[in-house]
Amino acid sequence: MQMRGNILLLITAFIWGTAFVAQQVGMEELGPFTYAASRFLLGIIFLWGLWLMDRKKRNSRKARGLHHPGWKAGLMAGMLLFIASSLQQVALQFTTVGKTSFITALYIVLVPLGAALFRLGKVYAVNWIGAILAICGLYLLTIQGSINLNLGDILVALSALGWTVQILFIDHFAPHVDVLELSLSQTIMSFAASLIAAIATEEIALAPILHSWFPIAYAGILSTGVAFTLQIVGQKYAAPSEAAVIMSFEAVFGALASYVLLGEQMTPAQLTGCALMFTGVIVSQLRTILKKPPAPQAQ
Repeated sequence: MQMRGNILLLITAFIWGTAFVAQQVGMEELGPFTYAASRFLLGIIFLWGLWLMDRKKRNSRKARGLHHPGWKAGLMAGMLLFIASSLQQVALQFTTVGKTSFITALYIVLVPLGAALFRLGKVYAVNWIGAILAICGLYLLTIQGSINLNLGDILVALSALGWTVQILFIDHFAPHVDVLELSLSQTIMSFAASLIAAIATEEIALAPILHSWFPIAYAGILSTGVAFTLQIVGQKYAAPSEAAVIMSFEAVFGALASYVLLGEQMTPAQLTGCALMFTGVIVSQLRTILKKPPAPQAQ
């Protein structure tokens, strides 16, 4: 089951990585909060449909006393998601995309530290080695030139803390509550907060939203509806330290998507960074890959 969770998290990273292109294109005409509110609204519609389709199974679980609602946990998760993503988005006004990607992904190290601090799971040597390799690879993949810290970088560092708390929060609640309800509630809260921020700070117009329908749909349905749900399901089975390294692979998928879809070139250093990140993911999974299956019980 742990390998299944890791695979789901890798699919999540792929969707998030390719969604970087959609976000870049979608925000050419929209403010960040308007774009976020639009994608979260689509995510709500998609997840609501799934929740309705799951009604019979949910009622069966309720009848057997096995259903544990995820609405309350989802509200907190949604606020954490909104805070982390908003800090990241605002920071982009003051710093580069490369530095933002690198500093955000510091959750690769922060998550195992948090997991160890709050005793949310044992952190093994391969987890630390994998995290360090991934950080080194991410540096080569994203950083161009020297590093000079500014206000944007501080905001991104706070965003990395936000993502760390969100990942640990999901890891704590995902095994114990209804996954669809947690995901739907999280998306509703993120939509409400994004809409309030958009009304307060941006000029909202229907025409740009309709013109950007495809990148909104891609991010709303796949990144918000599918990927965040897969994250919750995957973290039911994967340790938080391993989950952080796997999900950081979104940076590699994002770079590859930009290369294929936008024609952006990748330097030898960036290719080396991709290889190091891939190695980090594999190393962090060595315990799972090499784990021997339990011996069959005698009949």
